[in-house]
Amino acid sequence: MQRHRDTIIGKSYKYLNTAVLITLVRFGGKTHLVFEERSADIVQGSEICFPGGRFDKVKDRTLKDTAIRESCEELGISRKQISIRGKLGTLIAPVGVMVEAYIGNIKINSINELNINRDEVEKVFTLPLSWFRANPAREHYLQIEIHPFHYNDNMEKEHFFPVKDYALPERYEEPWKGRKHPVFVYPSEYGVIWGITAELIRDFLTSEYALKM
Repeated sequence: MQRHRDTIIGKSYKYLNTAVLITLVRFGGKTHLVFEERSADIVQGSEICFPGGRFDKVKDRTLKDTAIRESCEELGISRKQISIRGKLGTLIAPVGVMVEAYIGNIKINSINELNINRDEVEKVFTLPLSWFRANPAREHYLQIEIHPFHYNDNMEKEHFFPVKDYALPERYEEPWKGRKHPVFVYPSEYGVIWGITAELIRDFLTSEYALKM
C-alpha cells in the first residue's frame, strides 16, 4: 500500500512559493512581533508584513532557507542572530500564493540595531503579543470570482479557458462565483495590518508557541 504523502498538490506549478518569518524579540520582559512596512515603490508598497519573500531555486534548498535568507537581507542581520523555533504551517491565498510560515527569534536589544534594506523596507516596528490579545482581529469578507477570460489593453476579449472547444455548459463562458473569503484586520498605531499577515498573526496567537509565552 502506498503511504500517504503530506504534500500540496500543484505546489510546483499552481502557486507562487514564498516563505515568511514570524519574527519574535524580547523587549522589556515582553515578547514582541517584528513588522516591516514595505517601501512605497515595490509590489504591495507601503503595506505591513513579516520579513520574507519568494523561493529562489539557486539560493535556497528549502522554503525555510528562503525565510531565513530574506529576513537577513531585509533586516540587515546575520544568520547567527536567527533562532528558528518551528513552523506554524502553510497558507494558500486565493490569489495563487503559497506561504510557508516559520517562527523564529532574532537576537537584538533594539530595532535601532537593524540595518534595514531601504530598497525593500521603509521602516521596522514591533508590537507586543499582549496588544494583539487585547485587540482581536476584525473580520470582513471578499467575494471570490473565477474569470475564464479577460480584456487586454486593446479591449479585446482573450479566453484563458476555451469552454466552447470542449462543449462545456455555456454558464462557464461567463465569470462564476467562488466562496466568500474571510479577511482579517488589525488597525494599529503604525498602520493597518491585514490580509495574509493578519491571518498568520491570528493563527499564531492560538498556536502552542504563543500559548507558552
